[in-house]
Amino acid sequence: MSSIIVLGALAFLMVVAYRGFSVILFAPVAALLAVLLTDPSAVPPLFTGLFMEKMAGFAKLYLPVFLLGAIFGKLIEISGFSRSIVAAVIRAVGPQRAMVSIVLVCALLTYGGVSLFVVVFAVYPFAAEMFRRGNIPKRLIPGTIALGAFSFTMDALPGSPQIQNIIPTPFFHTTTWAAPALGVVGSVFILTLGLAFLEWRRRAAAAAGETYGTGHINEPEVSPADTSISAWVAILPLLVVAVANSALTWLIPRFYGVTNETLLPGMTAPVVTQIKNVTAIWAVEGALSLGILAVVGLGFAAVAGKFAEASKPAVAGALLASMNTAAEYGFGAVIAALPGFVVIRDALKLIPNPLVNEAFTVTVLAGITGSASGGLSIALGGMPGQFIATAHAAGISPEVLHRVASMASGGMDTLPHNGAVITLLAVTGLTHRQSYGDIFAITCIKTLAVFVVIAFYYATGIV
Repeated sequence: MSSIIVLGALAFLMVVAYRGFSVILFAPVAALLAVLLTDPSAVPPLFTGLFMEKMAGFAKLYLPVFLLGAIFGKLIEISGFSRSIVAAVIRAVGPQRAMVSIVLVCALLTYGGVSLFVVVFAVYPFAAEMFRRGNIPKRLIPGTIALGAFSFTMDALPGSPQIQNIIPTPFFHTTTWAAPALGVVGSVFILTLGLAFLEWRRRAAAAAGETYGTGHINEPEVSPADTSISAWVAILPLLVVAVANSALTWLIPRFYGVTNETLLPGMTAPVVTQIKNVTAIWAVEGALSLGILAVVGLGFAAVAGKFAEASKPAVAGALLASMNTAAEYGFGAVIAALPGFVVIRDALKLIPNPLVNEAFTVTVLAGITGSASGGLSIALGGMPGQFIATAHAAGISPEVLHRVASMASGGMDTLPHNGAVITLLAVTGLTHRQSYGDIFAITCIKTLAVFVVIAFYYATGIV
């Protein structure tokens, strides 16, 4: 019965998200209904002490990233830089290859260390412009961005700086470059199959006479093309973000050390910060701030008169997106505390093959919590010893465990209630009904890739 309660809460939240209801409203409702059916007396304590604590904790860490990302994307749009880049890309690859271009841009930014959420804000203006010029249905944009930002560069490619590739390192004593051959095999599989699927969807829409469409919301501002803006100049802010993020990730821990204590005259106690816990966040915030300054400096004349009004919808969108994701984070924390969740987690331990066991466990927990990093943390935090012991007995390298766990976390995490999915749809102004089918197809390809990698390892022994 306890497992049915957990699965019922998950199904309820997925249904309301798919039907377009606010996850900010229904995530606590779904979580607390599950608690009510488990232990009614625990509802108030878990709402205040767990759900709101986790929700507020997420906002504390990531709200500035959402805000800076939204402002950066809006400035790229109103400066005319996006149109300049789009025009250059269209000249280079042709309007019918807009999907490939957007996937590659997303991949470069993500692998360069830019947050997945930031990539959505930054790339959407480019994607909307390219799809409009290529007369490709707007509803295909979320699936295209998902392939570029939420898949192979997130956790498959060796060396990825994304959190899903970092979490396994302390558990398995590996680096982000673990199992490079397996990571490349998985990445090629995802990219090839994903692009083939998106191209099939584009051709089917074209054959049916479907165009970009009209009456959309959250449309980027359409301004006259400015041929005076060089594409090389327009792309500089993106390069500033990518390079600065990498540089700051290296510099911050060297400047502040392991732990930093700050005490100013008006404070009664010092603020103590564990630097390793905030390095990635500070690096992204600093990089985005520098990117914003770069756009303003390079395109001041274009943005000066528009920024006040343009920043209002950008800030509103960032607040909505961050609160959606924070509510999901709180939901996952409450569900993970229930006895039904423990039953599901323990049942997954019965799968005999160590790699298949790990893959199933991580992707199921990520799906239930609606979070790749959340599911991965719960799985490795609760069962690292079991994974390592069974893999050691089978002669499997910890590097393989790392790569399988990392890739599995990004499989079924993107169910309808996932925060990144909700953010992506909110930013693009589309609904689950319009665009989630394509995102789910990418999710299935990503999940299948994990087992392709496992099969490749057993067939060749290559790591």
